[in-house]
Amino acid sequence: MAGGGNFIHRVLSYVANELIVNGLANSQGFQRFAVRTSKKIEQFSDIAAQKKKELADQMKNASKNIESFKNQ
Repeated sequence: MAGGGNFIHRVLSYVANELIVNGLANSQGFQRFAVRTSKKIEQFSDIAAQKKKELADQMKNASKNIESFKNQ
């Protein structure tokens, strides 16, 4: 009997998943949300990459300054 319950659960899960996916795929509101979210994430990623580069440059300059103090 337990195997039958598992099968029914999988069928219901599949049907619900198909309805949700198709509903969202055909929703203009969800598509706009997805595009805006994607653009924001891309912007944040670009900002993070820029800040990472700036920090690396600052660390490089700081290490040069430390080395110059050691040599004096």
